[in-house]
Amino acid sequence: MFFNLPTLLTWARILAIPLIVGIFYLDLSPATQNLSATLLFVVTALTDWADGYLARKLNMTSSFGAFLDPVADKILVCATLLVLVKLGRLDDFIALVIVGREIAISALREWMAQIGASRSVAVHMLGKIKTTVQMLAIPFLLFDGRLFGLIDTRLWGTLLIYIAAVLTIWSMAYYLRKALPEIRSKAR
Repeated sequence: MFFNLPTLLTWARILAIPLIVGIFYLDLSPATQNLSATLLFVVTALTDWADGYLARKLNMTSSFGAFLDPVADKILVCATLLVLVKLGRLDDFIALVIVGREIAISALREWMAQIGASRSVAVHMLGKIKTTVQMLAIPFLLFDGRLFGLIDTRLWGTLLIYIAAVLTIWSMAYYLRKALPEIRSKAR
């Protein structure tokens, strides 16, 4: 369904992306920008969990929602990574690895669906762990300060985003390995 509660939450996630980016163009103190972007990102990221939960709980799953949800996630992550690169909080190579993997796996999934083999590249737990680590790293990097006076969020965000990059490569290799038999059979 194009408009139901879970799908509206997904649309809200997409609409929040320019707000997260735009915060850094407002005439606010850097600390206010960081806190505002962090809070907006966290709330937006939580809608990813909420829309899936509600879709299942209310029996409102749809093929459109299944399509839109990962697109919203990828745009949210990619846009935020670009902001972090611009702010000097993320190495551009790490951003390239993560964004490149998202593009490559999306293209692979589309092609596998066209040849009727989408099950071989279905979402795996490794991809979910990668996404979770990314979604933890990004708010730390957006906040870029001391949380509760104790936690150096740049340090922890950097550590987590490097772990996410390793998981990104690992999960991409996993999906490619799973798809390889189909790729070989169709390439002939």
